[in-house]
Amino acid sequence: MYGIKRGGCAPEMEALGTVADLGATIVEGEVRVFGLLTHGSHDSAVSAGWFGCTKGRFDMVYPFTEQAIVVEGEVTLRNGLTGESTRYGPGDSWFVLRGTPVSWEVHSDRFIKHYFAAA
Repeated sequence: MYGIKRGGCAPEMEALGTVADLGATIVEGEVRVFGLLTHGSHDSAVSAGWFGCTKGRFDMVYPFTEQAIVVEGEVTLRNGLTGESTRYGPGDSWFVLRGTPVSWEVHSDRFIKHYFAAA
C-alpha cells in the first residue's frame, strides 16, 4: 500500500530525458522528466507510478487514459478539444481520456504527480 499525502515526499525517481523523448512537443523550456513505476511496465496495458518534470510548457496527445494527483508543484492543463484550462496544485486531481490533446504549463521549478494509467 502506498500513502500519498499533501506535503509528503516523493520517492527517488529515474531521469528519463525530456518530454520530447516521451513524444511531447516542447513549447518553452527544456522540461526534463523523471519517473518511477510502482505497478506494471512501460508497455503494460495498466500502470501506475510517479512522474515529475521541470518548469516549462509542452503539448501532448495522451497515449493512455489517466487519473492523477498532484503531489508537488503547480501546473495548468488546457484541454485541446474544449479549450478548458485548469490550474492544479498539491492534492488536486484530474482524469483525462486517451487521445485527448493537452497543453501543459508547469509553473513551479519542479512538478510531481502520482498516476494510474490504462492504455
